[in-house]
Amino acid sequence: MNRREFMLAGGALLAAGLSPTLFADTHVPLKVLALVFDDYETLDLHGPIEMLGHLPSVEITLIGPKTIVRSYQGPRVVADRLLDDVVECDLLLIPGGMGTRKLVDDTRLLTWLTRQVQVSKKVFSVCTGAALLAKADLLNGVSATTNKMAYAWVTGLNDKVIWQPSARWVDDGRFLTSSGVSAGTDAALFYIAQQFGEAQARKIEVLTEYQWNSDADKDPYAVIS
Repeated sequence: MNRREFMLAGGALLAAGLSPTLFADTHVPLKVLALVFDDYETLDLHGPIEMLGHLPSVEITLIGPKTIVRSYQGPRVVADRLLDDVVECDLLLIPGGMGTRKLVDDTRLLTWLTRQVQVSKKVFSVCTGAALLAKADLLNGVSATTNKMAYAWVTGLNDKVIWQPSARWVDDGRFLTSSGVSAGTDAALFYIAQQFGEAQARKIEVLTEYQWNSDADKDPYAVIS
């Protein structure tokens, strides 16, 4: 039984006046692994984490090339694990930012990313995080998008990707790619709706007082760029 089926079954039990916890041996948390690196875009990471962190059961781990990592806007985070590790997870989150301009030529990072994707059930990039996946040849034959302000640079890294010039986010099986910065927050809510039902996503939308653009085809910034 997957998580969505579990939640639907739980709803049926509650409707019958029974507690779903009585029938569950364990409640395995959603395991999220988020890549961090110097000059990552702050909202690319923390927007999706804000939404995912409101799920009833979730375990979020940061992984990076060193312990202390600085975002492009200045605040620092502490990585729980280093890139020597490969971690099985439900969702691998890859933010973008100016730091990706250097990382596309970082052999250590790209080698790790290739290994990590193999043990990640879903891979979610925000903004120019798609550049790292593209440079590692992980998006070949996959429909994907990226920040429209950096579209020419990212798409120029790999012509084997089926790039979508107008999309707030694109879901193509194991890969979920989103456009610039705040689009990652929208895509995170989409992922929550996909896995746990739209009611759960709407609950988090209200809780965070965030106006969710739930239409992947509504990409106003594609026109501007």
